[in-house]
Amino acid sequence: MIQVFELLPGVTLRAFPVERFKQGCLSLQFLRPMCREEAAVNALIPAVLLRGTKNRPDLRAITLHLDDLYGASVGALVRRIGDYQTVGLYCGFIEDRYALQGDKILEPMVDFLRELLLEPVMEDGGFCASFVESEKRNLIATIGSERNDKRAYAAAQMLRKMCSADSFGISRLGEKEQVEQIDPKGAWTHYQEVLRRSPVEIFYVGGGDLQMLAAKLKELFSGICRDPVALPEQSPFRDGGGGDHTEIMEITQAKLVLGFTTPVTNRQPQFPAMQVFNALFGAGMTSKLFMNVREKLSLCYSIGSGYYGSKGIVTVSAGIDADKESVVRQQIMEQLEACREGEISREELAAAKEAILSSLRSVYDSPGSIEGYETTAAIGGMALTVEQYRAGVEAVTVEDVAKAARSVSLHTSYLLKGVVS
Repeated sequence: MIQVFELLPGVTLRAFPVERFKQGCLSLQFLRPMCREEAAVNALIPAVLLRGTKNRPDLRAITLHLDDLYGASVGALVRRIGDYQTVGLYCGFIEDRYALQGDKILEPMVDFLRELLLEPVMEDGGFCASFVESEKRNLIATIGSERNDKRAYAAAQMLRKMCSADSFGISRLGEKEQVEQIDPKGAWTHYQEVLRRSPVEIFYVGGGDLQMLAAKLKELFSGICRDPVALPEQSPFRDGGGGDHTEIMEITQAKLVLGFTTPVTNRQPQFPAMQVFNALFGAGMTSKLFMNVREKLSLCYSIGSGYYGSKGIVTVSAGIDADKESVVRQQIMEQLEACREGEISREELAAAKEAILSSLRSVYDSPGSIEGYETTAAIGGMALTVEQYRAGVEAVTVEDVAKAARSVSLHTSYLLKGVVS
């Protein structure tokens, strides 16, 4: 059971007390509205913070300190959760009870987290210029790698077209042009705004002293001049785009991506039924899209669907020969229509449910998976606990799936295809 501590206005600690793991984890995330103008600098800041502090001014010193903490680790967190971009740090470490007698890990980890957040290496009134330039190159390389993965690129392009009026179309890491414009002083000034104005979500998994942890984290943020601004609640999809789009690129295999909308989000009781629909429709090797469009008809190299519950968006992605676009689209819509009509076998329903239930069971397999699921659920406005979600999935009927399918409407299509010779 998750315990919630409101440490200060705008600072929340959620703790999952558990003693069956040898390792614990602690994440700290600043919540920002997903905004095109600041997405890149938000994504850059955690990486810059991890480059050095006043007491440990380089990666070698940080690594030696983490080695002293029994090989603990600290990494950057950059997530897009519905309308929000979250940025911060994730710490993994051995539990105190597995350290040598008298050694402590959790408390020094919090101290080091404070050091990373509040005592970065400074230079001429801004972040260290060499750190910023190095991490800018790394971030640009990461952004550029999306273009090399044509499936990911096509999916991102479709969302950009579909969500022209919705922040969900903004890249989690920002754009290359925005990264190039970042300078050390500007990044530092923005970081002060992040520290002062952002709501903070902290999540801990482990068997440590929660009262000590809460006190240490409260002390950390009490030293910051805070004036947090509450973010608006997560919103459903804001329409403004749509239509059919085609892009030409030098590729051999075309990528077709369809974007659908549904009023059902993760904040509504029909959410389990929508997840079962997605699993049955295209999210797996027993789904209708895979078994029929790929296996039976051999119309595509790959195909699958995804459901973004925070927004009410369903996507279908397929690797195809460009000249088969129209027939693939037709078959995708026919499989959707079969779901709408309740043409679902007992085996299909059982397989779709089991895929989701298996995923839910694995949530508690590691501290990292617990943190990932629970923080995303809390920040994304998820209305159901894992237990309620599991029970909801088990109760889904064929008619529930058909009703969910009937709520889905095609909104946008995007085709990435090669140059015609």
